[in-house]
Amino acid sequence: MADDATTARDYRETVFLPDTPFPMRGGLPKKEPEILEGWAALSDKGLYGAIRAKRQADGAPLFVLHDGPPYANGAIHIGHALNKTLKDFVVRSRFALGYDVDYVPGWDCHGLPIEWKIEEEFRAKGRRKDEVPAEEFRTRCREYAGGWIEAQKTEFQRLGVLGDWWSRYATMDFNSEATIVAEFHKFAASGQLYRGSKPVMWSPVERTALAEAEIEYHDHVSPTIWVKFPVVEGSDAATGASVVIWTTTPWTIPANRAVSYNPDVAYAAYEVVALEENLEFAPWSAPGDRLVIAEKLADDVMKAAKVASFKKLESVDCEGMVLAHPLAALDTHYGFAVPMLAGDHVTDDAGTGFVHTAPGHGADDYNVWLAHGHREIPDTVDPDGAYYPHVPLFGGLKVLETEGKKVGKFGPANGAVMDKLIEAGALLARGRVEHSYPHSWRSKAPVIFRNTPQWFIRMDHADETGQTLREKALKAIADTAFHPDAGRNRIGSMVEGRPDWLVSRQRAWGTPLAMFVDKHTGHPLMDPEVNGRILAAIREGGADAWFKRPDADFLGHHDPALYEKVGDILDVWFDSGCTHAFTIEGRDDSHWPADLYLEGSDQHRGWFQSSLLEGCGTRGRAPYKAVLTHGFTQDENGEKMSKSKGNTVEPQTITKESGAEILRLWAAMVDYSEDQRIGKTILATTTDAYRKLRNTTRYLLGALAGFTEEERVTDYADFPPLEKYILHRLWELDRDVRAAYESYRFSDVTRPLIEFCQGDLSTLFFDIRKDSLYCDAPNALRRKAYRTVLDYVFERLTIWLSPLTSFTMEEAWQTRFPEAGSNSLRVIPATPAGWENPAEAARWAKVETVMSVVTGALEVERREKRVGSALEAAPVVHVADADLLAAFDGLDAAEVFRTSAATLLAGDAGAFRTDEVKGVSVDPKLAEGQKCARSWRILPEVGTDPRYPELSLRDAEAVAYWDATH
Repeated sequence: MADDATTARDYRETVFLPDTPFPMRGGLPKKEPEILEGWAALSDKGLYGAIRAKRQADGAPLFVLHDGPPYANGAIHIGHALNKTLKDFVVRSRFALGYDVDYVPGWDCHGLPIEWKIEEEFRAKGRRKDEVPAEEFRTRCREYAGGWIEAQKTEFQRLGVLGDWWSRYATMDFNSEATIVAEFHKFAASGQLYRGSKPVMWSPVERTALAEAEIEYHDHVSPTIWVKFPVVEGSDAATGASVVIWTTTPWTIPANRAVSYNPDVAYAAYEVVALEENLEFAPWSAPGDRLVIAEKLADDVMKAAKVASFKKLESVDCEGMVLAHPLAALDTHYGFAVPMLAGDHVTDDAGTGFVHTAPGHGADDYNVWLAHGHREIPDTVDPDGAYYPHVPLFGGLKVLETEGKKVGKFGPANGAVMDKLIEAGALLARGRVEHSYPHSWRSKAPVIFRNTPQWFIRMDHADETGQTLREKALKAIADTAFHPDAGRNRIGSMVEGRPDWLVSRQRAWGTPLAMFVDKHTGHPLMDPEVNGRILAAIREGGADAWFKRPDADFLGHHDPALYEKVGDILDVWFDSGCTHAFTIEGRDDSHWPADLYLEGSDQHRGWFQSSLLEGCGTRGRAPYKAVLTHGFTQDENGEKMSKSKGNTVEPQTITKESGAEILRLWAAMVDYSEDQRIGKTILATTTDAYRKLRNTTRYLLGALAGFTEEERVTDYADFPPLEKYILHRLWELDRDVRAAYESYRFSDVTRPLIEFCQGDLSTLFFDIRKDSLYCDAPNALRRKAYRTVLDYVFERLTIWLSPLTSFTMEEAWQTRFPEAGSNSLRVIPATPAGWENPAEAARWAKVETVMSVVTGALEVERREKRVGSALEAAPVVHVADADLLAAFDGLDAAEVFRTSAATLLAGDAGAFRTDEVKGVSVDPKLAEGQKCARSWRILPEVGTDPRYPELSLRDAEAVAYWDATH
């Protein structure tokens, strides 16, 4: 016997421990490039091409995601990374759902940011832009954009973004420019295009007109002035009085041609009686002054003018009144009559109840001027934001600085105008006000309204169908699916109230408004043969062909002397609004309209809207069936990211330090429909979630080592209750994951799957079945059933998560099936309807209720050092609720509780109550018997098998199997 004791067997070799080369630590920064290299080798278009070929061979339905083009200027930032990653989620999830997906990435290349960069380059070499030939300048712009396309493409691919990078589009490609011009010609030919001289938002800094989509509003402090316009004709009540106007743009006073009023507003003449005492400056009013003001605003105006007391004389009817210009006393050029014009844009909510009207510097001013039969619009400010030399008293003065340290600041014009008004005795008061003011979204500089000839597309011109562009666009919005649905109202309100589409720009780098205009009629020449030659030339030589080739090359039999060649370029939003026409339309492996457009929420006024108008104007509908928007990325404190604040998070840094997978998982976990946050703490939380997913995946791989089809349990009836519950959860998750992917709710994939891995799998399934996995004989039904279900879990989890954590799921799949091809080639497998088992789900909800009470009781025993581990216990569990007790029918309670033994009894144990709410009480008795040398369970049966006296009966059979097979 002593000899036997000294030679006691080490049973560790007989325990079936999980085994996998899949590492616990991902090493993502090193591993991901290796995976990318493998994907690239799968076809001449990499993994993307391989998947498309497989789906097309399978006859899969086609899904088209059309790419909203990022601007080819600079390295990608976190906003780019989120946007492209979300698009990759769409592409990969549709592939996984069994679709063939067309996604061609593209770039927006024309426009001012690149022009400015190239201007800086030439200035650094001592050459001003006007010294550089236009063709040379455009060539350098094209080279610059091309370089950044390649740089950004590499960065996007590093994130794992799939797409047809080999057929990428760019708005500067010759074919793209030709198609954009062809789309423009369609608007011209249909009568929707016109040239008008009207006030438009003009950026002196950028020296071009801007559309509403290129404007953003910022708080700005402006001077405010109250100005007196002497009454020269009209109401007897206003004789000897002055009409008072209020404005925040003193620089527009030289352009004043009228004063507007509202017939529904009550006006009156007031006389100044006394001024405030002890003023620090000489007032510009005096007792006896007569002022015409809206009655509702009289108190406010008098307070601004430092008037202590005043009296109302009588009401005033403004119809037919004529005023003198406030600067007429200083220069006879201002000696013209200033009419009073009725307009419903005038209110008595603020100011004086009158609106100073400069028809060249405001939309309302322009409209009311024309509505009263006036046609001449004064030109007072030049493209550089300075008064023209012919403007009396102020010629050459800057309204807005465009050079030097004060670029983007208002110039001396405001001050000069106020000084002259004081000199003329026309200034009543002045002050300062902070208000929302339009700025260029590119330069961030204030813009001005400036009268200039421009080309517009009509929003309210009925075509041959009797519908206007606005009406067609609003119908298209109603027919489009929006994610989230609030986007419909947002873009709808914008389209309802937007003005005509301003499409011309006065810059060098862009697609030309390539057409000729009849010098006599002012109408565009729409000759199909001429347009055909224009398009052929641009398709061959790009935009330069239009600018450098002689007119006669295009005009054919038309006399060049009779036509004007338009030298403007198109709005870049028109460019990008046409991308559908040269990217998806007309291709055999795509279709029009696209199934989805996906961009940031700011694109309701940008690309979504320009594409909508372009599609409706040329084809009668939107070029998309659905629109998905995401919010903006902020720092961890919810603040906008800024390099000056030092709170930016660069995707390149995340990829280098942690791996692109962490960035992808972050994007998959956030609610992208709102503004999201990112930073070190948030990324640390994301990394923790990643580790849990990776550990679950690693366990599955280890537990499935050596699994073969011969081991698979095929009859559902043979599965134990716990396995049936997990199969039910797979059925539920399959339904929910598919629905979430179909509606682009990626966090509704990630969150439930992480919870499934942490709860149902790790805490319940893995923990309960680890004894069976390690210690049952390989031919035991329970162990085979467990491993069969693990295989089903692995099969689904790796494809469910593949669109989101693509690198890790690829690594896991290739670890287990190195010869099976890429995980991404798979589709989500069908889940048998027979796996649905709500009764089993209800059972395990009850079991877990009891289990939590037992676990809590054993924790107390461990804390009090009455037991060391759960295997030392054999709890007696009293269950008062009959339904809870019935849930354990057919279950091994000891296995469920992870104890050596357990007894379940009906009724209330009283003294051992541990949970009154659940009606469960636990008597934490110690297990009786000997400790099994292999499974460590303490059982009376240990030693009853003479072959293996140190083992329980189950372990003895397992070792006997091991001995027989090794």
